[in-house]
Amino acid sequence: MSEDADDRDDDWFESALEDEPDDEPGDTDGAESDSPFASDADAGHTPGDESGGDSPFDDGGSPFDDDGDSPFDDDGESPFDDDSDNGEPGGDDESLFGDDFATAFESAGSPGGGSSGTEFEDEDFDSDIPRIDVGIEGLDRMIQGGVPRRHLIVAIGSAGTGKTTFGLQFLHHGLETGEHCVFITLEQSHAAIMDTANDRNWGFDEYEANDQLAIVDLDPVEMANSLDNIRGELPGLIEDFDADRLVLDSVSLLEMMYDNPAKRRTEVFDFTRSLKNAGVTTMLTSEASEDNPYASRHGIIEYLTDAVFVLQYVRSETRETRLAVEIQKIRNANHSRETKPYEITMDGISVYQQANIF
Repeated sequence: MSEDADDRDDDWFESALEDEPDDEPGDTDGAESDSPFASDADAGHTPGDESGGDSPFDDGGSPFDDDGDSPFDDDGESPFDDDSDNGEPGGDDESLFGDDFATAFESAGSPGGGSSGTEFEDEDFDSDIPRIDVGIEGLDRMIQGGVPRRHLIVAIGSAGTGKTTFGLQFLHHGLETGEHCVFITLEQSHAAIMDTANDRNWGFDEYEANDQLAIVDLDPVEMANSLDNIRGELPGLIEDFDADRLVLDSVSLLEMMYDNPAKRRTEVFDFTRSLKNAGVTTMLTSEASEDNPYASRHGIIEYLTDAVFVLQYVRSETRETRLAVEIQKIRNANHSRETKPYEITMDGISVYQQANIF
């Protein structure tokens, strides 16, 4: 790699976080940044880099016992014996499992049985795992109990389904509760992201001024070239900023940097693993496959994440085009399997949990 390329790798994060009001996005000639990611280059030390080189961040009893009580004993009293007349269920040539399974389930403690059987209610899935709300009305009620903290989430959808709005709203909810948040965009400028949030009166300017929010716009090619350094130092960056939520919009552009499928999968896997090791709740956005709205473009990220939200269009010859959301999976959480309509308004995304898609 040339010396000019090395210089670009070294200052990509400084450039992304430059906060001089008069500077255009990407201008590195402005005043020194007041970002929470400020450089500690004077000491020649970078989190995760022991060499002191330049950083792109710049800073009872078994049923099989031998006591003769085994149900498979040779004493002729097997519950599966067709001619047992000893008073056990199935006598008179009736099998233990007769015309229905009620008798068998009663002995296993099912509802209606002698044991304390209970139905699968929400409380059956309660756990001690810390959970958070996504911050989208209706959708949080579909997630019974919330998304486990530090999970890796992906929102998959085609153009216009509101993936970026989904991510910004996810961060806005965290900011309102006092969390620190980071938004990394590979698609839009810092100014465009701030305009989108400010149009909805989410106060991102104030959060950023208070060092509670960081908006970072990166060139996807530059990120791909510096991915090894980013992956190694991202956990330290998140820890220094005390970040609770992070959004990357979108992972599809990062995937497109690799032509070889094996290389692409390895790089994306290593990157997502570094995010999980960082201990931050992360949301990724991903373009949907052109052939399958329920899958990502490259069919990788849904297998590497803990939760998958699918945003899609529902078209009908007799009805207008509508937007619908489905929760494909959430590890360690119970959730609705239904597909529900939603709208994108000036208040953000609203999911109509009580409505149905026909």
